[in-house]
Amino acid sequence: MSATFTIARRELHALFLSPLAWAVLAVIQAIAAYLFLGRVNDFLNVQTMLSRVPNAPGVTDFVVAPLFGSVSIILLMVVPLLSMRMIADERRTGTLTLLLSAPVSMSEIVIGKFLGLFAFLCLMVAMITCMPLSLEAGTHLDLGKLAAGVLGLVLMLGAFAAAGLFMSAMTSQPVVAAVGSFGLLLLLWILSFAGNFGNEALGHVLSYLSLVKHFQGLVKGEVVSTDVVYYVLVIILFLALGIRRLDADRLQR
Repeated sequence: MSATFTIARRELHALFLSPLAWAVLAVIQAIAAYLFLGRVNDFLNVQTMLSRVPNAPGVTDFVVAPLFGSVSIILLMVVPLLSMRMIADERRTGTLTLLLSAPVSMSEIVIGKFLGLFAFLCLMVAMITCMPLSLEAGTHLDLGKLAAGVLGLVLMLGAFAAAGLFMSAMTSQPVVAAVGSFGLLLLLWILSFAGNFGNEALGHVLSYLSLVKHFQGLVKGEVVSTDVVYYVLVIILFLALGIRRLDADRLQR
């Protein structure tokens, strides 16, 4: 377990030394701030009208949910850029051989790298969450719905990171890993749309396998155990596949 956290600290440190990670962090914050201020402005424009509507959506529904939904789409494209080098670059430079010969298990390597990237993504979520939290100073914010939205975003980013790490373990080219990760995540994203076609049973299966289907409920404040379990299973699945891939590399050596 100590080796896992040592690898996680090493990966997190490497991310903060990378200009790409800092650029991604800055760009994401700038885009999120622009989207947040736009939603706040829209809410202020319709606030008088909403006050006359029974059970009208509040500021949390009008600002926070769309903000997290937009951020999740942006991060779908960004996370593959952060995960692409984690294993692929080590394979390309030859340092993976040294890592595989070290007295650590494949599970510790994969989980450690995942935790390092996941910690960076959680920091990004925390910074984004500070934006809607600032609304508490001037209006009533539904903290329960906000917490559910944060939980949904964190779980989805965990799935993004695990899938990206798996694709990085499959190749020695970071660019190929990034493109493959984006393609895989996009496929899992659009499965909910594919569920609208074909027979009803197939539609339910495809809808359940979709990343966005389970995120929609959480971002609305509906914390359902099946949604949480889905993301946990996706993370475990991709981490297990990554561990199996590195095990195959070690056996070949």
